[in-house]
Amino acid sequence: MSKTRYQTGLEKLTEIDGEAGHQVIESLKDVCPDLAKYTIEFPFGDIYSRTGLDLKSREIATVAALTAMGHCAPQLKVHVNAALNVGCTPDEVKETVLQMAVYAGFPAALNGMFVVKEVLIERGLL
Repeated sequence: MSKTRYQTGLEKLTEIDGEAGHQVIESLKDVCPDLAKYTIEFPFGDIYSRTGLDLKSREIATVAALTAMGHCAPQLKVHVNAALNVGCTPDEVKETVLQMAVYAGFPAALNGMFVVKEVLIERGLL
């Protein structure tokens, strides 16, 4: 019997985000359970489960995109933790955010780096 998108996504969410990912899903269940379900199925069940990139590369891309957007601090925090969970070093995460100063501007990079700092302090890495 093959796994459903939901089962595959939930396993991938757990692998990447751990408890933080489950907290996001839980926080949606009372207001919009469909969004919780779609978050598990599409990003984690369909995209993160693909074989074209390893999880470390996917998280570097995600940290870069969320930093560049400039208004996604809660999501960036989850994905900085995820990047560290899947093998990125603190220096790789910081370099990813620093690179965004060129393409997204200094305000976005500064905001992103403050999120990185917060995560590194919380994890005892700074």
